[in-house]
Amino acid sequence: MLHYALIFLIVGLIAGLLGLTGVAAVASQIAWILFVIAIVLLVVHMVRGPGRRRAHIP
Repeated sequence: MLHYALIFLIVGLIAGLLGLTGVAAVASQIAWILFVIAIVLLVVHMVRGPGRRRAHIP
């Protein structure tokens, strides 16, 4: 998910340099939303721990 956030950030920066401010704004907002979702999922994972592991049955 962070990969997509980085891609949208780069697209937004390039669009901003080319003067496409509408595209840059949308790409930056998408990147920000994906970044926030990734951080929330990381925090939830760290709080919950690795979770239950299934017993290995041969």
